[in-house]
Amino acid sequence: MDVVATTAPSPRRTKRQGRHPDKALSAAFVRSAPPGRHADGNGLYLFVQPSGTRSWVQRLVIRGRRRELGLGAATLVPLAKAREQALANRVLARSGGDPLSEKRRLQGVPTFAEAARRVLEQKRGGWRGRWHVHNWWRSMERYVFPRVGDRPVSEVNSADVLEILSPIWHVKAATAREVRQRIRAVLEWAIALDMRNDNPCDRVVPLLGPQNDIVTHRQALPHQDVAAAIETVRNGSAQPAVRLAFEFLVLTAARSGEVRLATWEEIDTAGAVWTVPATRMKAKREHRVPLCGRALEVLDAARTLGDGNRLVFPMRSGRSIATSTFPKMLQYHEVAAVPHGFRSSFRDWAAERTDHPREVVEAALAHVVTNKVEAAYARSDLFERRRRLMDDWSVYLDRQPAKVVPLRRR
Repeated sequence: MDVVATTAPSPRRTKRQGRHPDKALSAAFVRSAPPGRHADGNGLYLFVQPSGTRSWVQRLVIRGRRRELGLGAATLVPLAKAREQALANRVLARSGGDPLSEKRRLQGVPTFAEAARRVLEQKRGGWRGRWHVHNWWRSMERYVFPRVGDRPVSEVNSADVLEILSPIWHVKAATAREVRQRIRAVLEWAIALDMRNDNPCDRVVPLLGPQNDIVTHRQALPHQDVAAAIETVRNGSAQPAVRLAFEFLVLTAARSGEVRLATWEEIDTAGAVWTVPATRMKAKREHRVPLCGRALEVLDAARTLGDGNRLVFPMRSGRSIATSTFPKMLQYHEVAAVPHGFRSSFRDWAAERTDHPREVVEAALAHVVTNKVEAAYARSDLFERRRRLMDDWSVYLDRQPAKVVPLRRR
């Protein structure tokens, strides 16, 4: 007779048979228990480390997720007190509450709005301007605080984040991404301080779906119309500092904040160089700007404005030009561009009308070389070649017809 070998099926894993432990430990056992976890009931365990340290730990399922709560050292929390707390936690969890959040609330966990303010205070030192601080806080007030501002930061969950982002995720895609990043930063701060264990912002993007937002570029003039825009502003009603600063911005192809906050300490008139400090540059790197003849004339005119003010272009109040001043002025004169758009006009002119190398133009715009290998070898700022480029830009603007007319396209 042939003998057929058979393999016994693997035993299935099952839950513990019989009744669950209920008050299984004694006070004497707590004092002398060997290392390991010892169950008492209601998810309460005595955890004894090899060193002899004894503490209470409770395992609970809170809103569908398994959690562990520390209930204190066994030398400080007696067995009866640990059982009482474990039972209360289990009743709260069964009713849909979160014992962990309640514990954090009693420990002084801040509301989401309070946590956001602390995060903002920590971050603002690394930002370049007040506008970023205002924009950050304003988006929180508008989209986030109405839903979770008064709630402990430990209790904000995925449903809250979805409720906040869903109305704007496809309608205001860029804003929605910024709001999500800011919520995430606040919750990461809470995680770092042991106020919560997870960040629901990491789970909501697949639920929200892909965004189909269209990339739109900032309004810019054709380079042929830039001279007319300068002339329109020169003959406009803005304060002298604003008119001079705008022309200086166009001549140097600089960013608005770099010009508005320029100080005389940064200007070397004899060397025809403006050195913008790293703290005011987007790339956080010092940038030298060659000054053409017309730019130096603008600076000579600006010296009569300040009466000892360290700012190159001070308003009559002595303060710097506001962030919104240039855009409002251009809109008032119906110039169809934003301040940053004149950098694009400069870039288009250099590509279409000159033979200046691309790397020289990019250096003039203070753009960072993104290729790490190329950046490692590109140590020169090409300053003298950039000086010729900026001189050519000034000559081009001077030769263009400059009619004082509105430039908005009808």
